Amino acid sequence: MTLSGQKVRVAVVDDDTSVREVVCDVLASEGIEALACASAADYLGLAERSESIDLVILDLQLPDRDGFSLAASIRASSAVPIIMLTGRGGELDRILGLEIGADDYVVKPFNARELLARVKAVRRRYIQGGASFEPPPRNGYRFLGHVLDTDRRRLTGPGGEPIPLTVAEFDLLHALVERQGRVLSRDQLLEITHRTTDDIFDRTIDVLILRLRRKIEPNPTNPLLIKTERGHGYVFDVRVEKLSPH
Repeated sequence: MTLSGQKVRVAVVDDDTSVREVVCDVLASEGIEALACASAADYLGLAERSESIDLVILDLQLPDRDGFSLAASIRASSAVPIIMLTGRGGELDRILGLEIGADDYVVKPFNARELLARVKAVRRRYIQGGASFEPPPRNGYRFLGHVLDTDRRRLTGPGGEPIPLTVAEFDLLHALVERQGRVLSRDQLLEITHRTTDDIFDRTIDVLILRLRRKIEPNPTNPLLIKTERGHGYVFDVRVEKLSPH
């Protein structure tokens, strides 16, 4: 599995040797470079030494640090996709993982092929930053000075500054912007963003909306862009200009 000729590198952070080996083996069978880490310290050391990590598979119960805390520190400086892999399958744990910025949540015991499918799905919908100079976006949307580039899957702010989005955040914003003015229920948004697996619930949308508002709203507590229609869902309520190739 490659991206622009470069091999995809996935950090597998889990203190259980057997789980780590299974995950690394199934990734390697697809040509993915698996980087095994038995602790948070191992991952942080890897991150310091490595030029690039394309995705993190993260256990929540590590011997030296809580996985939620490690995920939060990763997300504070990077939009690298995070798939949480854990035996803690309660709804509150999943919501906390989403609030921190995880892109997917897989509960142990897990099917190795399903995990691989999720890794591929996340990678297909995630594009890393490239060169410092790039031509203007050919396809996408402009709203209140923001530009959503749907080819490169990037969002820039009114000053041209990049606004890092996780895979789930980008997909949800794209769905809302593309349907500007339409009220969309949580179920509709789950279906549009292809997040209708058995372990995804409608509360997922609420969490992602909160995350997006913190990133794009002038005042997240009094939303201007993404408004709540109580009892119905959400609507993107500002003018949107569609970009197209010239």
